[in-house]
Amino acid sequence: MKTVYEQIDKMRGNLITVQARSASLGELARIDLHSGRSVLASVLRIEGEQVTLQVFQHTRGISTGDRVTFLNRPMQVGSGPQLLGRCFSGIGVPIDGGPSIVGEQINIGEASFNPVKRVIPREMVRTNIPMIDLFNCLVRSQKIPIFSIPGEPYNALLMRIANQTDADVVVIGGMGLTFREYQAFIDNAEQSGSMKKTVMFIHRATDPTVECTLVPDMALASAEKFAVSGLHVLVLLTDMTAYADALKEISITMDQVPSNRGYPGALYSDLAARYEKAVLIEDGGSITIIGVTTMPGGDITHPVPDNTGYITEGQFYLHSGRIDPFGSLSRLKQLVIGRVTREDHGDLANTMIRLYAASTKARERQSMGFRLSRWDEQLLAYSHSFEERMMDLQVNCTLEDALDMGWATLAESFQSNEVGIKQAILSKYWPKR
Repeated sequence: MKTVYEQIDKMRGNLITVQARSASLGELARIDLHSGRSVLASVLRIEGEQVTLQVFQHTRGISTGDRVTFLNRPMQVGSGPQLLGRCFSGIGVPIDGGPSIVGEQINIGEASFNPVKRVIPREMVRTNIPMIDLFNCLVRSQKIPIFSIPGEPYNALLMRIANQTDADVVVIGGMGLTFREYQAFIDNAEQSGSMKKTVMFIHRATDPTVECTLVPDMALASAEKFAVSGLHVLVLLTDMTAYADALKEISITMDQVPSNRGYPGALYSDLAARYEKAVLIEDGGSITIIGVTTMPGGDITHPVPDNTGYITEGQFYLHSGRIDPFGSLSRLKQLVIGRVTREDHGDLANTMIRLYAASTKARERQSMGFRLSRWDEQLLAYSHSFEERMMDLQVNCTLEDALDMGWATLAESFQSNEVGIKQAILSKYWPKR
């Protein structure tokens, strides 16, 4: 039974306070204005019978005599195949001009999947990006961030992954996007043909702050429904720092005691509750999460990337328009390299990174005017080929093609006895001249 209250005690910013009984945290309420308009709100805090709600839109036009109806449920989102190819706001309202979703509605923000039903990941998510597939494999059910700074092409990288992945469904959650960024995701999905397997939940920079905090839950709740039905889902979230900033803004409005740099003390738990939705379900599908985390000023000790690093299973560093081979790491790659991929995968990847690291020292010697040895010149030639063929984010090739290209790159600059790979592997994979 819905409970109705006809008196609002206080309004502050996007917060309203009412005297109510039996309300619960996260419960949804509808505010009916005298003008005939209705807006939604959710319960943020309960102190005795004083209930504070966050209004999803601006409070302009709301008066103390407006009616507040508690709906006895949290925010919900539509589910099922009818979501594919659609774009929604942070509260699940279509923003693509299409009809509303009719059918089963599911609660957002539910607990993570039952740990007993999880299985150890053993499958690879292909992206056709060599710096990921070859050197830091993305594994089904993995949760991993892209650490970057504002201005780097992280959204373009997400679009490439969305276009080229072998996942069954791609769910994109955008937070704090400009109109140009939002439209770029739409145009990319339509032009690449990936729209038919994509669902988007978008919070634009001009939308209410509270909608930003709902986007990850909307995206992950719909992803979980697809995963339970047996589909492999890739969730792309951008930008989780915007999500954390929205949490900070709300907590300040509620006069909560701030923690590190003004962020709420529950920041770690808030981030973990979203990232822990990544799962590989026994006899079912999976959820894999890639979340962009921008670092203000490139500061890795900033609270958002700092907390994220403790939760996730590695990271991709996006630097100067490329994925940094030294700062990037996938902690689950050993579960698939050489097991579900070719036997030469591990040896080749390790050798290529080792030689590229050595080439950076050769570049330093060159920049300081030292006389270069023949080995230095080999390293420099190799580094140029490596950057062009492997690090350029425009390269689109399968893992097998990337492995073959890696062997060819080594053979162009070195002799087989110079790379430090065991003979059994060299005999089988070193290019025959």
